[in-house]
Amino acid sequence: MGPSSRQEGKHRRYSPEDVARLRRMLALTGQGVAPAAAAAMALGDAPTAPPDEPERAEGASAAERRGFARAAERLDLPLMVELAGQLVRRHGVVRAWETALAPYLVSLGERTAAREDGVEVEHLATASILRALHAVPAPPENGRLPALLACAPEEQHSLPLDALAAALAERGCAARNLGARVPPEALLGAAALLSPVVVVLWAHAPRYAEAAPAERLAERGHSVVVGGPGWGAPPPGIRVMRSLSEAVTTVLELNRF
Repeated sequence: MGPSSRQEGKHRRYSPEDVARLRRMLALTGQGVAPAAAAAMALGDAPTAPPDEPERAEGASAAERRGFARAAERLDLPLMVELAGQLVRRHGVVRAWETALAPYLVSLGERTAAREDGVEVEHLATASILRALHAVPAPPENGRLPALLACAPEEQHSLPLDALAAALAERGCAARNLGARVPPEALLGAAALLSPVVVVLWAHAPRYAEAAPAERLAERGHSVVVGGPGWGAPPPGIRVMRSLSEAVTTVLELNRF
């Protein structure tokens, strides 16, 4: 997989085509292809089709997880976007999130906190996953909005809600995501205006969950679902989701999908 030409003095010079072949090899190894086979495919000496796709019900393989992690360590955003997109397309949003993307982000966050470095890797990994999630086509609403998603006030970790919106979209269920740090009055106003079937609130810390207007939403007649490690035992009538798969099932059930 060296360059296609050399200059005098034995300096190696990679052309754009050489770089494209190297990226192709990296993408294939990220899919679980052995390096020698991936090099042959990239060079055109073997069929360019990747290995047979696993059933979407299966989780991501160790090779797929390693491929994404290695691309992240190199800060290779284009490859990270490509690999994250492949995970979503192969396994579906829920399986890609629960078996590869979320575990990687958790371990990366723990490492960053322990060593006080790696923030740049975390930011690019998050950006690449977000782009892969946003690539899932949004379904039509067809009447009443099925789900309104929002972070608790001061909660900045909104990626889990992006994953939920994409997972719902795969199943034909529309959602609107208000994103991070939604003030209580803004959320109450949006819920009154849009009248969603379900309001989903996310908080990763108790202090954020306490500031969220979950009870006020329930008192106004909204079906409320809360998620994230910030929630303990919620008030009666408010449902807690402990995983992305549970959140998807709950929202679909409440919408009678």
